[in-house]
Amino acid sequence: MAYRERSGIVEEAARIVCAERLVDYRQAKRKAAQRLGLPPNAPLPDNAAIHAAVIDYQRLFGGDDYVQQLRRLRRAALAAMRLLDAFSPRLVGAVVSGAVTSAHRVQLHVFSDAAEAVDIALLDRGVDFEPAERLYRLSDGREQRVALLRLELDGCGVDIAVFPEDGLRRAPVNPLDGRPFRRLDYAEAERLAAGAP
Repeated sequence: MAYRERSGIVEEAARIVCAERLVDYRQAKRKAAQRLGLPPNAPLPDNAAIHAAVIDYQRLFGGDDYVQQLRRLRRAALAAMRLLDAFSPRLVGAVVSGAVTSAHRVQLHVFSDAAEAVDIALLDRGVDFEPAERLYRLSDGREQRVALLRLELDGCGVDIAVFPEDGLRRAPVNPLDGRPFRRLDYAEAERLAAGAP
């Protein structure tokens, strides 16, 4: 792919993610290529390039709305982590990197060999949630389906993926860069939230 085409797709995809509240990078890349008049089989840039461009776009054009949204999400992440302290919560995803829009949700990984223990902990605290599942890819190529709890906290969406306890030592692969997810513990997330967006 020519540099100009790739760069055009990256910039347009980032604009689509931010302006149209789209969180699926693959879909954003396809829309961008179509808008740029490229053929359907045109090679697309990797997700990491889009992710970096979303951060740049938000820093340039997001203004105070972006800064406030990122702060809200990071505060909600800390509240959720305190709520689930018994399950070694880890913050992952766009809230860590700053590549967020108003469509993004906090992403947490928690750890329990009995997924229902997390359900009970939330119910005991009067927190409503919707159960779901999410598929993760592991570094050895296998896929792992885990329980997912979706809830609202402090006006922000929070997704809580419940991994077995031994999953704390084996982070699944981040689809953005093919490397294990960067997982922040509470102290790291607190330092992140205290810093400038």
